[in-house]
Amino acid sequence: MTSARTRSPARPPLRVERVRNGRGLVATRSFQAGARIIPLHGRVVSARAVWGWWAHDPRRAANCIRFDADRYLDPRNAWGAFANHGCDPNAAIMRERGGLVLRAIRAIRAGDEVLHDYSTLLGADDVWTMRCRCGARRCRGTVRNVARLPASVMRRYLALGAIPRFILDTLGDHA
Repeated sequence: MTSARTRSPARPPLRVERVRNGRGLVATRSFQAGARIIPLHGRVVSARAVWGWWAHDPRRAANCIRFDADRYLDPRNAWGAFANHGCDPNAAIMRERGGLVLRAIRAIRAGDEVLHDYSTLLGADDVWTMRCRCGARRCRGTVRNVARLPASVMRRYLALGAIPRFILDTLGDHA
């Protein structure tokens, strides 16, 4: 029997490394579709706090992840700060047990960059946009809110459960 003292530490499921667009999350092992990759940690802050950071720390503001209707997760330098966008993602950020987790929405091989679609966390009430350079064959060119997703992409994400309920609730008349 191996004692805790001699057991080697578990290898993290991801590593941060240089990728197509800066630094990103790269899988250190394979994940099947539906697998939980990692929980996302950080401090939950108000939308007002995030808006305040845009003036003096825009990188910090841009890395915040919508946590619910009125709050955001500030990952600082944790995994979430390196979760990059892709128009053809292999993962999604989902709400589970009161927190956010990164979950595979299709098979991911060791060495693949783990990408999620930022639009799935931008409510119809969100005005933020970003020029996209993800390199996907069907890159949309600009990341916009969930209401602006192409119908076929929206259907796929809905079938996968890849859009949190609090984001879907923002659609209202936009659906």
